[in-house]
Amino acid sequence: MNELVRALWRDETPYILGAAIVLGGLLFRFLAAGRVTLKHSLLFFVVWLLVDAVAAVFAARGEVTIAAALHQVALFGLGLVIIRLSGLLVFRVLLPALRVQTPRILEDIVVIGGYVLWTMVRLSYAGVELSSLVATSAVITAVLAFAMQDTLGNILGGLALQLDNSLEIGDWVKLDDLSGKVVEIQWRYTAILTRNGEKVVVPNSQLMKGRFSVIADKDLGIAGWRRWIWFNIDYSVNPSLVIAAAERAVADAEIANVARDPAPSCVAMEFAPGSVRYALRYWLLEPRDDDPTDSAVRTHLLATIQRNGWRVALPDQVVHLVQEGDSHREAVWQRELQRRMRALSGIELFATLDENERQKMAEHLVPAPFAKGGVITRQGAVAHWLYIIVSGEADVLWEAPGGERRLLTHLPQGSIFGEMGLMTGAPRAATVVASTDIECYRLDKTGFEEIIRARPELAETMSHILAQRLQQIDELRNEYRREQSDSEKAAHRAALVRRIREFFGLG
Repeated sequence: MNELVRALWRDETPYILGAAIVLGGLLFRFLAAGRVTLKHSLLFFVVWLLVDAVAAVFAARGEVTIAAALHQVALFGLGLVIIRLSGLLVFRVLLPALRVQTPRILEDIVVIGGYVLWTMVRLSYAGVELSSLVATSAVITAVLAFAMQDTLGNILGGLALQLDNSLEIGDWVKLDDLSGKVVEIQWRYTAILTRNGEKVVVPNSQLMKGRFSVIADKDLGIAGWRRWIWFNIDYSVNPSLVIAAAERAVADAEIANVARDPAPSCVAMEFAPGSVRYALRYWLLEPRDDDPTDSAVRTHLLATIQRNGWRVALPDQVVHLVQEGDSHREAVWQRELQRRMRALSGIELFATLDENERQKMAEHLVPAPFAKGGVITRQGAVAHWLYIIVSGEADVLWEAPGGERRLLTHLPQGSIFGEMGLMTGAPRAATVVASTDIECYRLDKTGFEEIIRARPELAETMSHILAQRLQQIDELRNEYRREQSDSEKAAHRAALVRRIREFFGLG
């Protein structure tokens, strides 16, 4: 038993165990994101201790040669684990604590260098002449280098990517038909996480040989990723009108991930067969959400085209075989007219109108769809028409002088707004934003004038609605002024207190 204990407890044992306990304890306490690596390393440490214990058993039984060989193997393995734990402590605990960020590939290379150095030390202790070993293994080294040229290319490629900062973790990249976020740069490969949740492993040598794009590189101060939305409009529409309406539609709408600056821009790209081809360009803030944001922009763009009564051009080779005669067009118009009349009958303000009056008003209605987040009307704008919400909902917002927005009211289906501009010609008193996809009808002054002349009592009814809206806005303005006054008083008091303390040196 004494011989077994002496074989187990050698001169280097306290240092090895002490180093493992100290390193393992520090890593377990401070290493938050590498616990799995730590557990695997400690598991290997236990395995090599068991190998050393087997060597001690052979030594106790007098098998000195086998015991010595097993002990050297165990000592070599324990040293590798100590080097690995040291690398984890330096690169994942100490350097981050000093706010020094190093690429993971540097950690791998330093640890591998430690492994090589430890191997040379153990070979030297074993009596191997390193100089003769290097000289006699030149041919083997050349063969290995040739056989491992891809691996060496990956290692050198990873080093080059890290040293010249051409690619960093967190960058969004596009490589051929692959795009995603860089999540790892290892000694052999770079891992890219796609939008579909796929982790794609790309060899570093492939990145060095080919071309890849870094999207929205923050080091260059790029605001985002410019996206292109293509659409075609008939030649009958003036391009300047299309460009202005498209730019205004996206700039005014509240679309997530669309940058305000640089502002969206629209250009006429070419004269296509039967139409003008346009491109709406906007800057995307988060590359991950490219498709949903493109979809939202297209939705707002289509709603703008429909509001203006323009036609999205079809390819010339598309032929409509259905002959639309006068009877067909009349049937379509009558269906639309009945729909408008039903919308008017559901509004309390127009409930007293008879059938003929509602029909006259319905004939003057203009369809005006808006996508969710679209600005239907803006505070301060001058427009002599009102809107009738057929489906969807909208929010009425009052914008304070400082730019702050406050919710005035919520408009459900069947509501009307914009009556102030229609009745008095005054600028819009509030901003109305579509809180859902919304379908409206627009009624201008000409269409309403004939009705209100025949029904003067509508002016009285609408005056009550206008008075209520104005009262709400006045209350918001007064509340805003009180808040501003209180804020100014508080700032004035704070300034006086500061001057008193400075005058008497109160600190």
